[in-house]
Amino acid sequence: MKENLSEKKRPWSKSAPGNWFTKAETLSEALPYLREYAGKTFVIKYGGHAMGDEKLARLFATDVVLMKHVGINPVIVHGGGPQIEEMLERLQIKSSFVDGLRVTDRETVDIVEMVLAGSINKKIVSAINKAGGTAIGLSGKDGRLIEAKQLRRKILDPESNIEKVIDLGLVGEPTQVNASVLYSLTDSNLIPVIAPIGIGKDGATFNINADTAAGAVAAALNAERLLMLTDVAGVLDKNGQLIPEMSKPQVSAKKRDGTIQGGMIPKIDTCLAAVSEGVKAAVVLDGRVPHALILETFTEHGVGTLIRGSLGKTV
Repeated sequence: MKENLSEKKRPWSKSAPGNWFTKAETLSEALPYLREYAGKTFVIKYGGHAMGDEKLARLFATDVVLMKHVGINPVIVHGGGPQIEEMLERLQIKSSFVDGLRVTDRETVDIVEMVLAGSINKKIVSAINKAGGTAIGLSGKDGRLIEAKQLRRKILDPESNIEKVIDLGLVGEPTQVNASVLYSLTDSNLIPVIAPIGIGKDGATFNINADTAAGAVAAALNAERLLMLTDVAGVLDKNGQLIPEMSKPQVSAKKRDGTIQGGMIPKIDTCLAAVSEGVKAAVVLDGRVPHALILETFTEHGVGTLIRGSLGKTV
């Protein structure tokens, strides 16, 4: 029988397990953020270890539902690289990468769409619904949500020192996001869960990097926040310490001195692009931390690296 929370009684005790005083302080700290973010949109890029770990996946779902219940409109954009790789290996389909992007032919894009818009998307939707929310899954092809074109990537030939265009096949980049589709869902108290599959003008299917798709969706919605869940704590300085907040000029400086490098560069570039297109701030945070979304959203210091055009008070 389901417990009636309104009738639940617990004896008061200063030494009660879990320290009620700490919990009360946490709730009090959250109050200004609850007021500030009510009615605002948060786009969350979901992937990495947070999505692959069963316990973290459950906590993610409950955090998303909590955000919705306190008045925030969460919009989820998810990845699924490891699951795609597993399916391709099972089907004995070889694939290669250029600068972290999977070269995608017609056979591969069918598998990518099946995995992303099928099994992964529905698993996330089911988890959110089980946690008490009402989620709906869709891909960028639904309602022409994410229109895309073929991504062109240039590399420098080390022998000739001449730039060459690399054909990545059906890898796409967003050209337009139909925000009205998402507004119709969030206004109906639904939580959109988006697979990063785009559609071309001629109806072609494109595989879009999930970070890139999330940034484009956040910009189209003028989101309050773009939250990028990763497998690292955020941007770390050269002593391995988390940098809690960065402005655009500071990001440029950290790129030049090598503090920001490797796979962090495209994530930060996505954050900067989103901020320059109307998103109030973007955050790179560690999805491996339990309740990372709640800690980032409703506590004073957050748990990741916040990126915006200029530094200043967030609330």
